[in-house]
Amino acid sequence: MTIFIGNLSWETEVEDLEQLFSNYGVVKKCYLPLDRETGRKRGFAFVDLNDHNSEKKAIDDLQDVEWMGREIRVNEAEKRKGPNNKKNYKFNRNN
Repeated sequence: MTIFIGNLSWETEVEDLEQLFSNYGVVKKCYLPLDRETGRKRGFAFVDLNDHNSEKKAIDDLQDVEWMGREIRVNEAEKRKGPNNKKNYKFNRNN
């Protein structure tokens, strides 16, 4: 499972998230997306821990906790449903 963390402080770095979630297990992956156009943080992140029980405990413990001055949202990330989630633009050279 992947954990979604929302309402993050703009000051949050990957290292901060790794430190927070390492209290629950080994952090396998930590991703802090940036806006493609501006390069700025988007206020959310994704974390994978080494086992499912650790992830569930982290979600239960950290949901609605104030961290770095913000009340963070922590829950199981929703899976993308495929190509319909992405914007598909078709360009016709003849137009």
